[in-house]
Amino acid sequence: MDEQDFFYTIDASVMAEFKDRGSRFLAYAYPVQSADEFKILLQQLKKDHPKAVHHCFAYRLGLDGNIFRASDDGEPSGTAGKPILGQIDSKGLINTVVIVVRYFGGTLLGVPGLINAYKSAASMALQLTPIIQKPVTERWQLSFDYTRMNDVMRWLKAFNCTVVEQEMQLFCKLVTDIPKNRTKEIRSIFEDMPGLEFNRI
Repeated sequence: MDEQDFFYTIDASVMAEFKDRGSRFLAYAYPVQSADEFKILLQQLKKDHPKAVHHCFAYRLGLDGNIFRASDDGEPSGTAGKPILGQIDSKGLINTVVIVVRYFGGTLLGVPGLINAYKSAASMALQLTPIIQKPVTERWQLSFDYTRMNDVMRWLKAFNCTVVEQEMQLFCKLVTDIPKNRTKEIRSIFEDMPGLEFNRI
């Protein structure tokens, strides 16, 4: 099994709390698909925690993991975003964001203390949510006569495809995500079906 055919992400959003000398670090981990989705989550947390002094975060997106960002949000450089990203990377996750909300407890923790707190909070959150393996998919569009519906759906189910959009009339249109490592097999089946068009989108 080629590693390129799968990626790892988290299954659900969770929250964990880490405390050190009065400061509270609330770590929120979320599965995300895009930077825009992340921005909405960050705005929401800022609304939920208006009295928090810092909202530090890190995320890694995209199948090649090339889209990433880490923010210290006013903490000393390298003490928050990097340790959070380090936890995401140590588990080999993508399409994952961790936002750590800090309430200051009156005692300065110093650089090593901050690094430890953000790292620990992120690590605790990521331990609470199941890590799942997801197939790398390709998006295809199928057009076919309504009479072919049962055959098409049976094959899509057999190959663990996800139907993204469907338009059901006399002539049907389906947009589906097909696991990359199965596209060859499924193409040969669909290309043998008369009256069915199968195109990559």
